[in-house]
Amino acid sequence: MAEVRWSLTAEADLRAIEDFIAQDSVLHAVDLVDRLVEGVEHLSDAPRMGRVVPEFQREDLRELLFRAYRVVYQVRGEMVTVLRVVHAARDLARLVRREPWVIE
Repeated sequence: MAEVRWSLTAEADLRAIEDFIAQDSVLHAVDLVDRLVEGVEHLSDAPRMGRVVPEFQREDLRELLFRAYRVVYQVRGEMVTVLRVVHAARDLARLVRREPWVIE
C-alpha cells in the first residue's frame, strides 16, 4: 500500500479551486474538493491507475482526470506525491515552465 502525500502547491491549488467555486456555491465547492480528495485516496491501493501525463511521457508522472481538473502526481516506490491540481483547459507544459515544480 502506497503512502499518498500532497505537495504544498497542490494543497494551495485545492484551496484556490474551492475559493473560486465558493463564490457561486459553497456547497458545490466543498463537494467537489471532497470528491477529488476521495478519488486521490484510491492511489494508495493502485498508484499507477492514472495515465502517464502526455506532456512529459515519464512513467513516474501520472494524472487522474476529475471533472474539469487534472490531478498530477509522481510515483516513487511506495510514495505518491500529488504535485498539482489544475484546470484541464490550462497549458500544463507552459505552467511548468512559468511555475517550476519540485520533480525529482
